[in-house]
Parts: sequence; structure tokens; C-alpha cells
Amino acid sequence: MAERARAAYLAVMLLYLTLLDTASSIYPRIRLTHKELWQQNRSLLFQEHGVALQPRTMLLDEGHERLYIGARNALYSLSLDQINTDQTEIQWASTESQIEECLMKGREKSECANYIKVLQQYNQTHLLVCGTGAFNPICALVRLGDSGQERQFVLEGDSLMSGKGRCPFDPNSPCTSVLSKGELYIGLYTDYWENDGALCRLNRQTHTRTERNDRQQLNNPKFVGAAVIPDNDDRDDDKVYFFFTELETNPEGAKKAVHTHVGRVCANDQGGQRMLVNRWSSFLKTRLICSVASPNGIDTHFDELEDVFVLKDKDGKDPEIFGLFSTTSAVFKGYAVCVYRMEDIRAAFNGPFAQRERPEHHWTPHEDRIPYPRPGSCASKMSGGGFSSSKEFPDEVLRFVRAHPVMYRPVLPQYNRPVLLQTEPGRRKLTQIAVDRVQAQDGHYHVLYIGTDDSMVLKVITIYNKDTDSMEEVLLEELQVFKVPAPIQEIIISPKRQQLYVGSEVGVAQVRLHQCDLYGSECADCCLARDPYCAWDGLTCSRYYPAGVYTKSRRFRRQDVRHGNAVQLCNGLQIDGEQWRRGEQRLVYGVESNSTLLECVPRSLQARVLWFVQTGDERVEVQGDERIIVMSHGLLFLQVRSSDTGVYVCQTVEHGYVHTLLRITLHVLGGERVKSAIHRADGAAEKPALNCHSSTTRLLGPSISPRTLAPSSGPGPHSRLWYKDFLQLIGYGDAQRVEEYCERVWCSSKKHKKSKRRYASLGGEKRGKGRADENSHRAPRHTLDT
Repeated sequence: MAERARAAYLAVMLLYLTLLDTASSIYPRIRLTHKELWQQNRSLLFQEHGVALQPRTMLLDEGHERLYIGARNALYSLSLDQINTDQTEIQWASTESQIEECLMKGREKSECANYIKVLQQYNQTHLLVCGTGAFNPICALVRLGDSGQERQFVLEGDSLMSGKGRCPFDPNSPCTSVLSKGELYIGLYTDYWENDGALCRLNRQTHTRTERNDRQQLNNPKFVGAAVIPDNDDRDDDKVYFFFTELETNPEGAKKAVHTHVGRVCANDQGGQRMLVNRWSSFLKTRLICSVASPNGIDTHFDELEDVFVLKDKDGKDPEIFGLFSTTSAVFKGYAVCVYRMEDIRAAFNGPFAQRERPEHHWTPHEDRIPYPRPGSCASKMSGGGFSSSKEFPDEVLRFVRAHPVMYRPVLPQYNRPVLLQTEPGRRKLTQIAVDRVQAQDGHYHVLYIGTDDSMVLKVITIYNKDTDSMEEVLLEELQVFKVPAPIQEIIISPKRQQLYVGSEVGVAQVRLHQCDLYGSECADCCLARDPYCAWDGLTCSRYYPAGVYTKSRRFRRQDVRHGNAVQLCNGLQIDGEQWRRGEQRLVYGVESNSTLLECVPRSLQARVLWFVQTGDERVEVQGDERIIVMSHGLLFLQVRSSDTGVYVCQTVEHGYVHTLLRITLHVLGGERVKSAIHRADGAAEKPALNCHSSTTRLLGPSISPRTLAPSSGPGPHSRLWYKDFLQLIGYGDAQRVEEYCERVWCSSKKHKKSKRRYASLGGEKRGKGRADENSHRAPRHTLDT
């Protein structure tokens, strides 16, 4: 038994290592902190103090130009242009009697609020809103007014109705809904104890749902998404699709496995006349597969559906379905995004039905006769048979669909693999996904916006290489949309406004989809970004527009999303050309036998950094050793030597393009002569030493203590700029250089202390900012010791 467990563990680890090899680098090219997003006017934030938002309930209303937010005991209407201005609020709290009754049932007071769980556009003038109502669900209509009239946002008291079957009891219960033609389609748990998971349709006359206690239809479901998708031009043939996970009995035993399914019902399904009364007569489901094949032939499955996004096309009939999945393995946690085509989903529902004798048996295809009309089809002209309602279907059809709700063939993803993988250990969790389809110069691209559990939004493109049958992931940006780490609970995208609306428990953020000028001021910077929104127009990196728009600048446009070939597009200069002489010039001093950092941080985190040293006409690449370390932030000399004096060039290489960032001239001062001069200055530089000794200690290292440099006596006659004695260190010719060095290093310490005291007097209102906010991209002009 132990050997079998060990073999199983080794198999899982082999799959894990395979995934690590399969997944490409997930490092972002650009990382922007919350502060940087705000400073660059790229994001706005709506926060209401003391109110717990429920941003799983967010609704975009382009017609009224509003964003509606469901919260605890409240609803908000925000401006799509600027969500932190022009807001309207509706307070809708539980009554005292409702709270008292809820507490008597053993619930916590925090659970007995009214949490908005359903928020749908009922018609052009009203919203349908449902809340948990202290574990007694309630629904109402909110009046908006016509788009041409004065804006309204009012809860209509006479529209109050029971929310049972329309809204879950528990605020933490998963549910998903969509509203079409005044009818609410919803997946939820309908009872107080959450034993009855159901897919329902409600209007003012009827209530249609799945069978109760039928484990073949639904088995402990977690509802994730829903959408109405037409099959053709016949509206009677429209289908409603639900995406959910549920437990599946393992054929080898009683162990339960999590599977993701897509379920389907006809929008006009009225149930049966004598059987399946008020029950779906068209409900079918099939499995969604998202897996990675390994060399040993065993697939690694991502079975837990975290979120789903339906990317609609022009006529709405063939959208692309993006699923964000996670693993259920106890060994490691991984995430994947798989894309499904509607033609493959429809093919699975038109394929063979599945059957099995008992729950512990394997599924097999049903090979006997199938009744007419085909079970699961709609009462429409397209299905034939002349049926005007599902109530006219023969009993044989209804019996079959009740006994065979599962299809045999699963739905495989496009390219038979995920378009994105994240399997790095210890990485953040992925929670939400939204997708934009963008036209670039070399084709259409999907831009994925993925929310995480620590307030980040990842902007990713995926590129399929048909020749090699491989997928490339390019993480363009990592955006920290909230200052406080919190799980992203919803992402809504507005391609029309080029905006992203991101919800979490701490607030709602509005973020622009792109910021082309961020990438740099040169053609190469723009092309290397590989952002389908952006192109080089001859002057700047700016928004790319398809042919026919802004044709005046078309001749200058440069963009290569697929390859990022800046060398070809921008006449890239190689390492031996003019590029070597470019870059910002800097001067850095070091003291012999002390440490020195030559800082160089590229804006692109995906660029490879190379260091070269030039002494005379000779140019040599710095490889690094036990004394010189090539770090992500620069070149660190643990013990600098006089022979290290020279010109150091920091270059980056990205997609074959070489870019010179910095040319740093390093001057090394003799350590012993510096110490000797310090000792000679002892007693003659009381006040200046008191102002500068901390920086001097940092310069000289631990062998010289601050006490040596700070005599206790008061100012003496020689308290002038004593450090000018160092002018004798390296000769008269270098006097100006040493004076510049001392001014930069020592006297900047006094200015630093003054600014620090000024900072403290402000009450530390900027304290607590992230470490990434504090990092500077500019190199320090002083040395560091170890």
C-alpha cells in the first residue's frame, strides 16, 4: 500500500515538473504600483468607508453611462467616466425584526445584513435587485428612468417581492444569473441549509427548475457563470448556458472528484404536460476539459472553474468562452486559461448521450434508439416536428431526457491545450478574468485581464505558433489596482470606453486598458512592448488604429506583436555601432576595499542585462565572480580595487535588440589615504563631522567607527569644510573631482536628515506604502558597504 502511494506521489511530481517545463515565464514586462497608476492618471478609485462592497454584483449600463454596484445594505450608481464622482446611493438594510429573527436562528450579526446578490437589467428603465435580507431573501425593482430623461436611481417600494428561488439565503453562497426578456435564469441554492442546488427560470407566472434530489442532473454544484446564446436567427431556438463545477463519483470507488460542466436549457422550455411539470424538459450537460498532456501519457487536469468570460462576436451566435481553472491537487496549486468555441460545445450536445448502470460504473455511449424529436431540443421551427411548446413533446422524449442528462463527449479546448499556464510554486492565486479582442497590424489578439488575490491585475496576450504547435504567453503589465492586498472579485471590461472596472471588498477601481507612452520615447521601446493597443507613429508610442482611421500617420506606424522585432522595424543598432555610445552618463566614486553598487534597472523586467567595462580601447563583458556580483539591480563590487577604475556600460538585450541604458564612470579612491585623512581631520571638524559621519562610516566600512569622527568638544577654529583636505589624496589635478564626490556623499546626508524630519512632521501619512513604491530607478551617487 505504501509503495502504491509512493508511486502515485512520484507520478504527480513528474506531472508537476512537466508543467514547469511547459509553462513559459510569467514575469511581467512592466510592473506598476498603486501609487504609479494614480500618479500617471491611469486609475481612479471608489471607496465607501465602512461599507462592505459585494462586487461580484457589478453591472455595466452603457446606455445610461453608469456602473451599478451591489453592497451590504446598499446599492451604488457610479459614473462610467469617473467612478469617484457623481455617485448616487440607495440604502436597503435589513429591518430590526429581520435581524432579530436571523440572530435567533444562530447566525452572526454580520451575516444578518442585506447583501445584494442579484443585479440585472430588467428593461430599459428598471433594474431587478435581490438581496439576502437577513437569511430571508427579498427582491425589488430600481427605477432608472429613460436614457433621454433626467437620471433616476430609486427603489420602488411597491415592487417588493419574495426572493426565494431568486436569491440565495447565505451571503457567501455561490450563484450566477442572467436576465432575458423579463425572465431571470439563475443557478443557486434555493433553501436555507443549502442542500438544494438548482438551475431555475422565474417570471411572474411560472417557475421552472431542475429536478430535486437528482444527483445525475446536479451534484453539489458551485455556480460560476451564465449566458444566453442564440443558435440561429430563430429566437425560439435560443439556449441558456450555465457553467458550474460539481462532484463526480470516481468509478474506482467512493472518492469524489471535481469536474467542470456546461449545462444547457431552451429559453422557451415550458416543461412537460403530465411529467416534468415545471421542470426542464431540455436540460443537458457535458464536461469541459482543460488539461496538459505529459510525456507518460497521463494528462494533468485543471478541474476547478474559478471564473468564465463570454467574449461575444458581432451577431452573438458564436462567442468564445474563456475559462479560468485551478487544480484540485493537494501537491501543488496551478492555474490555466482554456478557450472553447461554440461549434465544439454544440457538437458535444449533438453527439451521443451517456449512460451507466450505477454511479460507481464508467460512462458509456448510449447506442439504442433515440426518440423523436431529439431530447434536449427546443420547440421551434428549426427542430422540426411542428411542436409549438415543450408541453406537446411525447412522454417518451421526456422520459429519455430525464434519464440521460449527460452527454458522452466532453468539450476540448481550442488548440487542445490551455492558452495560459501558471504553475510556479508559491505564486498568487488567480480569481477573475475579462478579455478584449484587439485588432493589431499583424492580426487580431486576445488581451486577457486576470485578477489575483493580492489586488493585482495581469494584462496578458497569448500567441499561437501554428508551425511549432506551441503557445507563447506575454505578460505585458502587472497592475496593483488597490493599495491594500485584497482578492479581485470581479472584472468588467468596456471596450467602447477602453476601461476596466475592477471590484474587491475594499472598493472599485477604474483602470485604462492601455498607456502607450509608458513604454518609452523611442521606436524600439514601442515595438518591444508587443502591446496590440500601441504602435510607433513616427514621433511617439501611441494608440494603434486599424486601416482607414487616422490614415495620415499610417506610413509611420511600426508594430510587431507576434515577434517584437525592433531590430528590423526600427533599424536597431548592434553592440558595435552607435548604440554603444548612447545612454545616460553617470559618475560614481568608490573607496578601495569597500563595496560599491553600480545600479542599473531596466524598465522592462523581461530584458536581459549585460555589463561591459571599457579601459582604453579594450571592451570586455563583466561575467561576475566571488568579488563582483551581477544582480537584478546592478553590478555589486563586494571589495572594489583600484584596478576596477573604468567606464562601465549597462546594456539590455530584448528580442535581439541591444539598448544602452547607462555609461557609468567609476573612480576608485585609495582606502588607506582616505582613512589617514579622516584621522588628521579628527578634532578639527566637529560640526561638519557630526553632520556627515554616518555617510562617512557607510563609505569607509565598519573599521572606522562614528565615535572617531565625532569629537565631543565644540566647534574649533578649523571647522571650515574640512573634507577639502582630501584634495591631496589623488593630486591637484583631481581636486575638483574629490570635492564633487564629498559634496554629493557627505553633505547630502545633512539634507537627507532635514527632509526626513520634514517627512516625520507630516504625520507619516504616506507610511505603509509597498516596498515597490519605495524603489527608485535612479542609481545612488554613493557607495555601500557590506
